[in-house]
Amino acid sequence: MSSPVPPSARPSEADTSTTEVVGNDAAGHFARGDENLPPLATGATTTVDATPKNGFDRFFEITRRGSTIAREIRGGVVTFVTMAYIVILNPLILGGVTDVADGALDAAQIGAATGLTAGVMTILFGVVARLPFALAAGLGINSFLAVSVVGQVTWPEAMGLVVINGLLIVLFGATGIRTAIFKAVPQALKAAITVGIGLFIAFIGFVDSGFVTRTAGGPPVQLGDNGSITSVPTLIFLLGLVLIGILVARKVPGGILIGIVVSTVVALIAQSVLKLGPSFEDPNGWHMTIPELPAAWITVPDFGLIGQFDLFGAFERVGILSATMLVFTLVFSNFFDAMGTMTGLAKNAGLAYKDGTFPRLRSAFVVEGFGAVAGGVTSTSSNTVYVDSASGIGEGARTGLASLVVGVLFLLSMFVTPLTLVVPIEVGSAALVVVGAMMMSQIREIKFTKFAVALPAFLTIVTMPLTYSIANGIGVGFISWALVNAFSGRARKVHWLMWIVAAGFALYFVRGPIEAMLAG
Repeated sequence: MSSPVPPSARPSEADTSTTEVVGNDAAGHFARGDENLPPLATGATTTVDATPKNGFDRFFEITRRGSTIAREIRGGVVTFVTMAYIVILNPLILGGVTDVADGALDAAQIGAATGLTAGVMTILFGVVARLPFALAAGLGINSFLAVSVVGQVTWPEAMGLVVINGLLIVLFGATGIRTAIFKAVPQALKAAITVGIGLFIAFIGFVDSGFVTRTAGGPPVQLGDNGSITSVPTLIFLLGLVLIGILVARKVPGGILIGIVVSTVVALIAQSVLKLGPSFEDPNGWHMTIPELPAAWITVPDFGLIGQFDLFGAFERVGILSATMLVFTLVFSNFFDAMGTMTGLAKNAGLAYKDGTFPRLRSAFVVEGFGAVAGGVTSTSSNTVYVDSASGIGEGARTGLASLVVGVLFLLSMFVTPLTLVVPIEVGSAALVVVGAMMMSQIREIKFTKFAVALPAFLTIVTMPLTYSIANGIGVGFISWALVNAFSGRARKVHWLMWIVAAGFALYFVRGPIEAMLAG
C-alpha cells in the first residue's frame, strides 16, 4: 500500500491546492489522499491537480474529492435505480393501512408523496451536506408504523408521532448532541458498523433476489428453493452479480450501471418469453416488480395525503406514557440507523477522517432529521439516509451532485411511475451484494487479537443481518463494548456517553414488555 501524504492539518473548505491521491478505492476510482482519511486500496501514488474548474466544481468539491461530473451523474443514476423500488414498495406496505377516517390509504397518493419527499429531501441533503447520500421512506420504520403503531392510533396520529420524532432528531443534530455521541464511539466499533452494514445490504440482496429464502421448518434460511436455484429471476440475479463483479474487478468505468442495464435487458427478454408472474403466486416468479415495458409512460401525481397528520392526537388517544414510548422507539431506530448508515457510506466513499467523522457532519445530521419531519408531514413515514446509496458510491459518486441527480430522478418518478417497474429487484440486488463486498474491506481496521474489541465488533457485525436492523447491531455493539471493557479492567476506554446510550439501548430492547405493562 502506498504511503499517505505527510501529516498536515485537516483541509479547510477553501483549500484548492494540488491533492496527492493514494491508490484507488474498491471501485477503481481515485479518492483524496489526505492523511486524515482511511487508507485506500493498493495502487500507485498519483498526483492530480485539485484546483476547482469553476464555482460549481468548488461548491461540490468535485475535483477535490477526485471525481468528475460524469462520474457523479453516473453514480446518482445507479443509486436511483437501486432505490427506485421504494416508490412501489412503500405503497404496498402502507396501502393496507385502513385505520384512517376515509378508509385505506390510496396507493397512488402514497407513491406520489413518496417520490416527492424523497426527491426534495435528497436534493436538500446534496446542497447542504454535499455528500453522495440519498434519502427516502425508511423501510424498517414504515413497517413498524403500519404493523405495530396503527391500531393503537390512527394513521394521521402516527404521522404526528413521526413529526415529533423528526423534530427531536433535528434538535439533537443542531445542538451537537448527535455529533458528541458519534465521536464517543470507538473507532473499532465504527469500523464494525461499516462492515455490518456491508454484510446487511449483501444479505438484503440475497433475500430480495430469492438466492436466500426462509424455510417452512428447520433452519431459518436456506439456499433458493430447498437448497437449489430453481427460478429464472434468481438466475438473472446471479448473472448480474457475476457481470457486475467482473466489470468492477476490471475497473471498467460505469461497471455497476452497465451491469444493471444489461441484466435488465436480459430480464425483459426472459419475461417476454416466459411470462412469469409475481412470487406470491408462483414461487419461481419475480420477487417484487415484473420487468415489462409499460403501456403508459406518464402519470399525473396525486398529492392528497400531504398535510394529513395529527401532531398530538396520539397522546390523547393512548395516553402520554404510551405515546412517549412510541416516540422513544422511533427516535432510537431513526437516530442510530441513520448514524450507522452515514458512517458506513462515508467510509466506503473514502470521505471519513481518522476519527470516523466526515465533512459537514452536523449539517448531515440536521437535514436527515428534517427528512423524518417531512415524511410525517407527507404521510409517507420517516425519510432517512438509504444504505442503497452505497451502489452509487461504488460507481464513483463522492459529492452532493450525485444526490441532486437522485433527487431529480425521484421527482421525475412521480410522473413516470411505470418506468420504475422496469428494473426488477433481482437486478438491483446484484449491485447491493457487490457493494456489500466492497464495504467489508473495513474489517482490516478491527484488531481481532484483542478480545475486548473483537467480541463487541463481532456482535455488531452479525446482529445487523441476523435481526435485519442496523439499529439493533449498533445497540448490541454499544452495550457489549461498555460491559466487556468495564469488567475486564478497561473502564477508562468507555466514554461516559457510551454508558448513557448503552442504557438507552437496553431500554429500547425491552420496550415490548414495558409497553405491555403500560397498556395493562
